[in-house]
Amino acid sequence: MSIRLCRYRRRLLIQNVIFSTHPDAALDTRRGLTQLGSNDAQMESHVFNPKHKQTGLRLAGLAFASVAALMAANDLTDAASLRKEQLVESHPVGEPIMAIVSLRDQQITVYDAKGRIMRAPVSSGYKGRETPAGIFTVLQKEAEHYSNMYDDAYMPHMQRLTWTGIALHGGPLPGHPASHGCIRMPYDFAERLFDATRLGMRVIVWPKDVVPVEIDHPVLFQPKTGPDTAAAKAAVAQAADEAASKADKARFAAVTASHESALASISVRKLEISKLRAQTQLAATERAVASAESPEAKERTEDTKAKVAAQIVQLEAQLATAKAELQPKLDAVVAAREAAVAAENARVVAAEAARKATRDLEPVSVFISRKTQRLYVRQAFQPILEIPITIQDADRPIGTHIFTAMERTDAGNDLRWSVVSFVGSGGDEPNERKGRDGEVGAMATGLSGAKTALERIAIPHDTFDRIAEMVSPRSSVIISDEALSSETGKGTEFVVVMSDEPQGGLKHRRPYPRIEARYDRLPYWRSPFVGRNSTWWPRF
Repeated sequence: MSIRLCRYRRRLLIQNVIFSTHPDAALDTRRGLTQLGSNDAQMESHVFNPKHKQTGLRLAGLAFASVAALMAANDLTDAASLRKEQLVESHPVGEPIMAIVSLRDQQITVYDAKGRIMRAPVSSGYKGRETPAGIFTVLQKEAEHYSNMYDDAYMPHMQRLTWTGIALHGGPLPGHPASHGCIRMPYDFAERLFDATRLGMRVIVWPKDVVPVEIDHPVLFQPKTGPDTAAAKAAVAQAADEAASKADKARFAAVTASHESALASISVRKLEISKLRAQTQLAATERAVASAESPEAKERTEDTKAKVAAQIVQLEAQLATAKAELQPKLDAVVAAREAAVAAENARVVAAEAARKATRDLEPVSVFISRKTQRLYVRQAFQPILEIPITIQDADRPIGTHIFTAMERTDAGNDLRWSVVSFVGSGGDEPNERKGRDGEVGAMATGLSGAKTALERIAIPHDTFDRIAEMVSPRSSVIISDEALSSETGKGTEFVVVMSDEPQGGLKHRRPYPRIEARYDRLPYWRSPFVGRNSTWWPRF
């Protein structure tokens, strides 16, 4: 909140206290304001009525006392608000793993492997276009983005959650839900978050604030390979880079050899043309000798013939030398082209191996739906596996639980898991408690419900072993009563939308073609009286 706006509100507060405490003083003040154009005496008599001299003094003292108390309370509120928006650094900040958006509290909280690292206020979708509650993933990032649905609106540091338009981005915060379904954040916070995240970060949107809780259970996947596997796959990527470098060098060598052989071929061709012209001239000279009418003419023609014959001999020697020099260059071209082809083939094989290794290094996501009785696996936004699965007491709700592999343990082999659990409107919510940093309102995840959900799932052994081979930090397991949302598709992670929560922000959107066209735009204009983090926004 700007200093100018705070002062303005305090002046209004003083006037309101005076007006509400003594109606006559308020009436006198309004009279004085309406008759400023009369004269100085009239203005003075109307602004301050001597009859209320003592009353005015008492009111002034009361007003200043009230204002002092309210200003102190306001300063405490502003300080709390500033603390709420600032970066939390209770430990060295790592890469964000998940973000949790509380629709009720209108705030976003970001977590790394150790705990909470960032928090800021947000503005979600207003009534009728509510931001859907559910589980999402960052699918696309664009620092300078303009809406193709809402009058080319500026959406800086956009992080897309669905291909129909739900996203995180910077925007004005009026202090209440005001968007068309997106999640607006303070501009500076959106920029910091944009720089810290990468594609695939989990974003959980829920009506209430929740906190992840550490969990340990034998059903949660543990990797069959240690960190050495990641190092080996990184070596594969390095080998691909080296193969690409070799292919570039081989291609350059082939081009250079072709250029040198072309220059040599041109020299040979020039000598052949010169020899052909000399031979033509020699034939003409011989005909001239035969037709000479005088001894002097015949002698001159014989001299010319001798010179042309000597030139031909010289050209033949030069041509023989040029051809001798050309042949190795032609052979070098053949060898260089063969080497370039072999290097390119090796580059393609190495690049494919690197892509596979990179894909294998990406976290794996597992989704288990009680509604469809199926298990789905995705990695790097691509479907890997889908099989039917058995759930005990399939008619009984199981809730929604997001298990996340936060990091490897100190031993380096196992994974440390956390869980965020939700229970639908038909079940009991987790108990409210103080969160990790002492704030009231965060919902503690019910570990008993999460463990019960895991125990109700029966995963085939071969499938379990296959997933365990792929699991790594930032991998996740989602168990839910819901089915996959229609937003789940090509180039997405699992999108799960809570069916018992408002979905206005999705219902009013339709999929659109992903067009990458760009055009010049004027710089985005914003009022010079508004700061980047201001929650006040002028309406025009």
